Amino acid sequence: MGIVEVSGVVFTTFQLSGAAYQWWQAYEEARPADAAPLTCTQFSEMFLREFVPQTLRDAWRTEFEQLHQGTMTVLEYAIRFSELSLHAPTLVPTIREQVRRFIEGISYGLRFSMAWELETDTPFQQVVENSRRLQRIRGEESEDKEAKKSRGSGGFS
Repeated sequence: MGIVEVSGVVFTTFQLSGAAYQWWQAYEEARPADAAPLTCTQFSEMFLREFVPQTLRDAWRTEFEQLHQGTMTVLEYAIRFSELSLHAPTLVPTIREQVRRFIEGISYGLRFSMAWELETDTPFQQVVENSRRLQRIRGEESEDKEAKKSRGSGGFS
C-alpha cells in the first residue's frame, strides 16, 4: 500500500470540520484499536455514502456512462472523465478499462489515432497526454489549411 493510500486519509480527515468532523470522530471511537488503517478508496466510499445522496451519485454514474468529448478540449474531457469515474468504480475497475472508456469517448479522429494505446498497457495519464498532443497537432493542421485556403482564394479584380 502506497504512502498516499495511508497518509492520504490522515491528511484528509485532518481537514474535516462540522458534521464531517463529528462523523469521523464517532467512526474513530467505534473502530477497534487493532483495525487495519483505511485506504483512501475505503474512506472515499464511506464519506460518499454518508454525505452524498444516492440519487446524486446515480446521476453522476449515468453522466459518466454517457460522457463523450463533444465540444470539450481533451483536457476538459479528461478532467470531467476523472471526476465522474470516481462515482462509477465498477465501470472502470482496471487501468486498461479506464483507458478503453476514455478513448471511446474522445472525438473520432483522435480515437482513430489512439488505437495503439488500446492494444498496449499505456498508463492513463500517458493516454491523456498523447490525446492532448494529437489534438494540438490537428489544431495546427487545421490552422495551416485555413491559412492556405485564404491565401489561395484571392482572385484578380
